[in-house]
Amino acid sequence: MKAHTASLVNAIVLIAMGLWGYLASDTPSMTALIPVFGGALLLPMTGGIRRENKIIAHVAVVLTLILMLGLFMPLQGALERSDTMAVVRVALMVGTSLLAMIAFIRSFIAARRARTSA
Repeated sequence: MKAHTASLVNAIVLIAMGLWGYLASDTPSMTALIPVFGGALLLPMTGGIRRENKIIAHVAVVLTLILMLGLFMPLQGALERSDTMAVVRVALMVGTSLLAMIAFIRSFIAARRARTSA
């Protein structure tokens, strides 16, 4: 999967699952919207990633990594509460973030190889 596609999928999943989690909560917290805001920041970066803009791609990687790491505490909390739907939502966000990170790393490696062989 190309990096821009993986980032787009990740942004959509972060927005959708974050909103679902916020709206499904009995006591919603503004911190539950962090993935939504992160996805909203990643969404417009997709075009720059597609055009292989290095600065935008690196910003997207850092943001994706921060979001992915930040989701481990909510995942742990959902597991402790035995809240199956919350576990599914957060695990899906972590999974798409991980896939996006892998796609970014693979594209960075391919770009470096292309530069050194040219």
